[in-house]
Amino acid sequence: MINNNSKARDIVLLSLMVAIIEVCKLALSGIANVELTSFLIIMFTLYFGKKTFWAIPAFVTVEILIFGFELMWVLAYCYVWLILYLLTLALSKFKSVFSMALLSGFYGLVFGFLCSFPYLFVTSALNPTAGLKSAIAYWIAGIPFDVVHGVSNFVIMLVLYVPLSKVLERVVNKNT
Repeated sequence: MINNNSKARDIVLLSLMVAIIEVCKLALSGIANVELTSFLIIMFTLYFGKKTFWAIPAFVTVEILIFGFELMWVLAYCYVWLILYLLTLALSKFKSVFSMALLSGFYGLVFGFLCSFPYLFVTSALNPTAGLKSAIAYWIAGIPFDVVHGVSNFVIMLVLYVPLSKVLERVVNKNT
């Protein structure tokens, strides 16, 4: 019985994580490159650890159901959020506002670079001489957006880290 309750709790937690990420993403979708997805993945990873791993493919699946399948962004989303999750796990011992703001800001700055890899590989498969050019062009064209993404991620983390930490701390302590 305890095991079944634990599994049910984990399913509810996973569902809530995905729903919160998706609702926040949609709520801010009118503001280019300002999002709470990075912030929430970092915070959920800090407080729920490895359980957050399963929220990422579920989130990507919901994104596909809402926006449809387009090869390049789907491939990118399949790994970019996992990289943020792994970086957060690796840096979780530095669980402070400023260190997480630096992580979040840095991640926003490199997001476009990370998303350029599908262009490298897919375009290379179609035309071997065009792959690198395509990836570089995609990345360079997005640098202004990455700057906005990085700055907004940094500021969002500075502003929302403490309030959400208090809430997540209560959730974690209530369930233990």
